[in-house]
Amino acid sequence: MDPRLERIHSAADYLKEQLGDRKPIVGIVLGSGLGRLADEVRNPLVIPYKAIPGFPASTAIGHKGNFIIGELGGKEVIMMQGRIHFYEGYSMDMVTLPTRVMILAGIKYLFVSNAAGGVNYDYKIGDLMIIKDHICQQPNPLIGPNMDEFGPRFPDMTRPYDLGLIAKAEEIAAGMGIKVHKGVYYGGTGPTYETPSEYKYIRIIGGDVTGMSTIPEVITARHSDIPVFGMSVVTNEAHDDYASDYKNDGDDVIKAADAAADRMCSIFKKLIESL
Repeated sequence: MDPRLERIHSAADYLKEQLGDRKPIVGIVLGSGLGRLADEVRNPLVIPYKAIPGFPASTAIGHKGNFIIGELGGKEVIMMQGRIHFYEGYSMDMVTLPTRVMILAGIKYLFVSNAAGGVNYDYKIGDLMIIKDHICQQPNPLIGPNMDEFGPRFPDMTRPYDLGLIAKAEEIAAGMGIKVHKGVYYGGTGPTYETPSEYKYIRIIGGDVTGMSTIPEVITARHSDIPVFGMSVVTNEAHDDYASDYKNDGDDVIKAADAAADRMCSIFKKLIESL
């Protein structure tokens, strides 16, 4: 067997054994500083990544490294309390391993979130953006021999983010009086923040926010025809006209994401209720 498949199935078998009769239908990936949604889960079952055979460890700031399974919005969900990033030194096979495992566990939808820099001048710190499309500047996780049991060699990416879920989320946000943008997520490798010239470049080519994650999970889900909904929290203004003493700070990003987490959590919960 393909070693990648052996690792995926070994981890999935362990997870399903722990789940027992639980059947999560929504997989949720929580980004930096957005772990608060995990506190909303009822009857939680916590499975540390380190307990799962062959699973990578999450080392990024604000990522606890657990699967949390339970009820949210009246549905059974499986939540990644911390994701795996390419910049941590993992291969894309390892970055996307948790997504593959959730697919084998039976999820029907994938919700992704992230903290991102707002390159669009109209975006302010604390704003929420529904992801309508992305620009990938990370290695594509499907490079290499295709795993046919998950999907086709050349998956269609015309609509990576589900139009129906986007429309529902916009309606929910409007009904709750929560302002949301809708835009394009640019995904780089990190771990450095971009230079001012790179921010300008991202804006020129059509990016509204920029981050270091998310897209590998989205591509992996779409490979298996799983509908995806994504949301970014703007945690810093990623412009190219900074004051001479300005600098990006990881702790400030976490604080900004935490401040916006309640609004994002409310939208996610209502959207899951609507499924």
